[in-house]
Amino acid sequence: MTAASVFAGLMVSDAPRPEFEEVLRPFAPLIGSWDLDVSWYDDEGQVSRATKGEWHFAYALDGRAVADIWITPSRAQRVIDGDGEWGLSVRIYDPELKAFRSTWMGPAAALVKTFIAHATDDTITLETPGPTKTRWAFSGITATTFNWRNEDEDEAGNITLRQTFQATRSSQL
Repeated sequence: MTAASVFAGLMVSDAPRPEFEEVLRPFAPLIGSWDLDVSWYDDEGQVSRATKGEWHFAYALDGRAVADIWITPSRAQRVIDGDGEWGLSVRIYDPELKAFRSTWMGPAAALVKTFIAHATDDTITLETPGPTKTRWAFSGITATTFNWRNEDEDEAGNITLRQTFQATRSSQL
């Protein structure tokens, strides 16, 4: 075994632990691989760039968390669009908050963002703390599709759309 295969085996879990199954349920439909149509928006709300991407979700850390890796542009698209970002998120449920704590890391730009996430029947919304917020929201989640949006909210409550993903279940698996 290589160090990478040992690490991967320890990081990824086939299922949630039984005692975490209910709290991780909002993320269950996302487990697997997704193809993305990715759009970035300028300050006027117009698409400034578009590419293909990919997003991979799995139970992690002995089934106690949900982790994901998103890649933009996708590995196949990099030949055309050049290098981009491989982002990693790890989400854990905090029973005191009755919410998820989520940390996203983007090594290309050395960014780290922490979020608190709440789920309803049809959305998962993650927000950074503070008077200015970054909000990431999953919506329209089905077995084969979902939408994701990244927006910033300033102290006055003005919202600026930054990025959207239209996701389709990948046939990679």
